[in-house]
Formats: sequence, C-alpha cells, structure tokens
Amino acid sequence: MPATHDRLTRRTGRRRALSAGLLAATLAFTSACTGSSGDKPSPGQSAAQESDAKASATITEPKADATDVPASTGITFTTKDAEQTTVELKDAAGTPVKGTLAADGQSWLPAGALEYGGKYTATVTATGDDGKPATATSTFTVMAKPAKQVRITSFLGDGQVVGVGMPLIVRFGRDVPEQYRDDVQRRMSVTATPAQEGIWHWVSPTEVRYRPKEFWRPGSTVSYRVQAGGLPMGGGWYGRSDLTVDIKIGPSLIMQVENKTKRMTVTRDGKVVKTIPVSLGKKSTPSSSGTMVVIEKLRKTVFDTLDELGPQEGYRTKIDYAQRLTWGGEFIHAAPWSEGVQGRENVSHGCVNVSMADGAWLFANTRIGDPITVKGTERKLQNGNGWTDWNMSWDEYVKGSALPYEPDSGAATGDGASPTPDAEQGGQSATPTP
Repeated sequence: MPATHDRLTRRTGRRRALSAGLLAATLAFTSACTGSSGDKPSPGQSAAQESDAKASATITEPKADATDVPASTGITFTTKDAEQTTVELKDAAGTPVKGTLAADGQSWLPAGALEYGGKYTATVTATGDDGKPATATSTFTVMAKPAKQVRITSFLGDGQVVGVGMPLIVRFGRDVPEQYRDDVQRRMSVTATPAQEGIWHWVSPTEVRYRPKEFWRPGSTVSYRVQAGGLPMGGGWYGRSDLTVDIKIGPSLIMQVENKTKRMTVTRDGKVVKTIPVSLGKKSTPSSSGTMVVIEKLRKTVFDTLDELGPQEGYRTKIDYAQRLTWGGEFIHAAPWSEGVQGRENVSHGCVNVSMADGAWLFANTRIGDPITVKGTERKLQNGNGWTDWNMSWDEYVKGSALPYEPDSGAATGDGASPTPDAEQGGQSATPTP
C-alpha cells in the first residue's frame, strides 16, 4: 500500500489543547469560518470556479480525484479575501454529511468516519465583500476497509458518576507510534459543562489520559470523543471506530491525610464532614506521600502475599472496605487489628488503616476518582504507580501532550487549586500492603 494511504498530510503550528470548546459546534450541513489567505493551487488541488469573484478558495486535501483516501479524512482548504466561507460534503447520492469546522478555520471534519469505498464531493464556497461566491470542489473516493484495525476503548462508560479527580482514560489495542499521536490527539475532544481547561497526556504508547487543570467542578457533565474511525495509526493499521462517552462528576469529596497528626480530614464541597484517626505504613514499609485517587472499591477481599514474599514475610488476610490507591498495593481499608493505635502509631504495610466503622462510612461515601493526598511520610509516590495524574504539576502534565499547549483564557476553572507535589518516575509492583 502506498505511503500516502497510511499517513494524513502533516499539519504544523500551534494548536489549542483539546479542552472544552476547541471545536466549533456541530453544524447540520455547512460550516462558516473566518477567511484566510491562500496561495495559487498546486496540481491536484481544486481552485475556485468563479474567476470574476474577488474571493478565492482552494481545497488542499483530499485532492481532486484522489482514491484510497482514509475514512477519517477531513477537508483542508485555504481562502483569500473571503468574508464568509462555507464547507459542504455530500456522498454519491447527494446526501449531505454532518461535520464540524476546526478551530483553525482551515479544516472541517465529518461527524464520523466516512463509508469505506464511498465516493464524496467536497465544496468550499468563499464570498468576498463584493458578494460574489467562489466555489472549489474536490471529488474523491474512500479506501476499501482495511484488514488491520486498532480497537479503541474507554475505562469509563456512559452514565457513570465519578469523583472530581477522575482522569479520562482512553486505551488503544496496539502501540500508537509517537509520530502518529498528534494526529490521534487532534481527533480527541472533551466538552465539559461548565467549561474547564484541560489537556490530554500520553502515559504510554497504548494509553492517553485527560485531566483538567484543577479538579473537576462538582456536578459537571463531561463528554469526550475519539474520532479515530479509519484514522491511520502506522504500519498499515487504522482506527476501528469512533468512541463517545458521557459521564457526570459527583460531589467534591477530598481526603487529606497528615502523617504528623495521624488523621484523615474529609471535605465535601469544601466543608469538613469527618476527621478520621489512621495508622499508616511503619518505617520499614512506609505509605507513599503524594496525591492519588480511588481506583477500585472492594467490599470484601483477601490480601495474599505468601507467594511473592514467602512464609516469613508474607501474609494472607481478609480485608473489609478496601479502596485501591496504587498498583503497588496501597489501599484505604478497615483494620480492626490496629484500631487501638490508630491516630497514634503507624503499623501497616503501607496502607491507610481505619476502623471498621470509619471504613464503612468511607466506602459508602466515596466514588472511583475521589482524590486522596498523603503528606509527611518517608516515601514519595512514584508517578505511574496508580492514576497519579494529580501527582504532577500542571506544567509537567502538559509535557505529555502530543500537541503544543496554549492556555485557554476562556475556560472556567475549578473551585480549588490542584495539588502540585514533587513528582518522581518509578516502577510498580502488584503486592497489596495492608
């Protein structure tokens, strides 16, 4: 297959982070944008048909009569002396395709992947101050359905209610090469109500996450979209389908643990609702200091480290009200055996021990994605050991974006500053630590 089948034309220049409001609202059939200057068309480009009009338009992608065009293709164009520009795409039957004008005003994306093998005609109309329209057209044919397709999934599902620290997590069925990630990220958008500034961050070749600059505002609705159906992803692989997920953010429930006082302070929507005595990790197995979020909740479970640590150091213990914080095995959980020293002494293997009653209360009130910050222990949280998105400063987090970041001055921010503790890189294990 020719290389042009496997790679959309590269675009350069600054792009605003894919946060709420990046793309224009979806239009029924046409999209208007501010005109921009353009050069004379090169061979294969489609120029304006009306030679006497002051304005002109050129479609640069897909080129006229192009074949084997990726199903994810957008319409890229330039205009000159245009006061109004509209874009229209129709299939072979003349049915208009819904789409969205990009923020750069020079490209337009269909609302979904185009039909494999389908024939389409794009029309860009530029109108100048003389009132005369100049129209450029490009008819092209979409490639046949590829044999190699990448599955795209979301950790969250429609309708879920999550905590204010929940990152949006999108996973790919195979590695996305680094040189393709910017194209993928351009097709990823987040719409939050109310609007909140945020950005995508690649944590691995197969996973990208999104977090706002500050914690999500409680009660927000969030919709995120990955428009990757038919998108080239390297090596002859293409995105299998588009993905859209709608979730809701619950109340702001934030947990703060101070090793010095051996207390957890729980706030809900900015008000302290409970103070809980805790026992953290003893000096030989300290708890991690940093900001984590609740990853999973287990009403009853068993911590079993006998195979990994052996009969001398290992243990098998039944646990109630367990809430995972790290992949390495740190949890909040009820520990009736340490109730006598909770609030006074650290005796755990790294977990946040609470009483049975407090464990039940926390379990009933928390959600996946609720944040917890532990301070003052002997060990710093290693980034990557859990959903540690909030364990990085904002400046560090934006470095994980495949696109240049530009602050969104129009986006609303959350109710409180996000935590910015020192961050470290490190590995992880899978051992639960009560």
